Amino acid sequence: MSEFHPAAFEVDVVVIGGGPAGEVAAGRCADRGLETVLVEAELVGGECSYWGCIPSKTLLRPGDVLAAAARVPGVDAAVTGRVDVPAVLARRNYMTSDWTDAGQERWLADHGVRLLRGTGRLAGRRKVKVDDGPPVTARRAVVLATGSSAVLPPVPGLAEVRPWDNRAATAAKEVPERLLVLGGGAVGLELAQAFHRLGSAEVTVVEGGPGLLPREEPFAGEQVRAAFEREGIAVRVGTRLTAVRRDGTDGPVRGTLSTGQEVTADEVLVATGRRPRTDDVGLGTVGLKPGRPVRVDDRLRAVGVPGGWLHAVGDCTGLAPLTHMGKYQARIAADVITGRDVRDRASRDAVTRVTFTDPQVCAVGLTAAEAQQRGIAVRVLDVATGEVPGSYVLGEGLEGTTRLVVHEASGVLVGATITGSGVQELLHSAAIAVAARVPLTELRHAVPAFPTVAEVWLHALDAAGL
Repeated sequence: MSEFHPAAFEVDVVVIGGGPAGEVAAGRCADRGLETVLVEAELVGGECSYWGCIPSKTLLRPGDVLAAAARVPGVDAAVTGRVDVPAVLARRNYMTSDWTDAGQERWLADHGVRLLRGTGRLAGRRKVKVDDGPPVTARRAVVLATGSSAVLPPVPGLAEVRPWDNRAATAAKEVPERLLVLGGGAVGLELAQAFHRLGSAEVTVVEGGPGLLPREEPFAGEQVRAAFEREGIAVRVGTRLTAVRRDGTDGPVRGTLSTGQEVTADEVLVATGRRPRTDDVGLGTVGLKPGRPVRVDDRLRAVGVPGGWLHAVGDCTGLAPLTHMGKYQARIAADVITGRDVRDRASRDAVTRVTFTDPQVCAVGLTAAEAQQRGIAVRVLDVATGEVPGSYVLGEGLEGTTRLVVHEASGVLVGATITGSGVQELLHSAAIAVAARVPLTELRHAVPAFPTVAEVWLHALDAAGL
């Protein structure tokens, strides 16, 4: 059995949090011969596996397939009828293992990681308490991988209407007829489009900032907004929800916007951001402030904790709150713990991110504005993603923009953004170029096959004069 409840004992490494980052850190340490314990109070596999990336992308997939087919002349006429929503939800349940983690328990056992069920908290130098049990002492390291939690904005009446967060939305048992979405970031936009394409007739997205996807290049949010409005999804930017109430116990929700407009919905999805889950993990016992991101150095060691024994990875660091970045950080931390000389280079300068809407927004590294804020002189190259033969082969109306942000002095790529339908697999080539600091003069020798959408790289190099 991987799960156990011992008296006080010692191991080499204790990992607090069993999401993707925690799993990777624990498994990597155990694979290299360290006696490792993983502490988790909920499901091993974490937010991403059960309430985030996996179920949300599963819910998005049917609409993406239908939209792709509708763009192909001769096939569009064959796309008839409605989506089989029960079948889609059943597939979602399968992809989340019906919210059970027996498979992840087996994975831990196969890697020699022992699982301790409960809430782990720091209890001083290299010590972890699990619930009210005796402390566990880590001979070598403790890794915090406690993730993040959804933020509920202080809107009068919002808590009382029992709003959805990402967990409630991705685990929904039916598709609401009307959905109000608060927040124009990746989570809100993905779920807005997923539910609309699954049958929500009225979907309204409300974003308080001036545009959607504020982390990305401005044109990305503008293109997503235009696509949403063509589909019939209402988008309100520069707008806030000022009050909300629900009629009766299960009646409709009625919201008032800062514009004075009234919006009626069956459910409200709150996707206005997340905060690191560090309020109650014992940070005060090691001299850190609870409720704040755990600052780390480039070896993922907690800044301000002497001895280098405390590491933090994933969302709780506030660096790059994305599953793949947390797993990357976990690999680096485990390497450091096991004596390897490695450093984190990606979490600040080469963060990859994809918003899986249609059009998709794929980005890595710096935007043009971020480069300017850092005082980096850059050259910006924009080309149309859809104007290559590979895009024409896929169907009609494939639009989007590919932007390269190039360091003026060295010619090295420091950022890239690619928008378009189904372009997520193009991102990794840009990520390699950014992470490896490849100059454009060398990228010209990486020849994309014909006819692929990746030929957009040739257009970008042409724009650079190469």
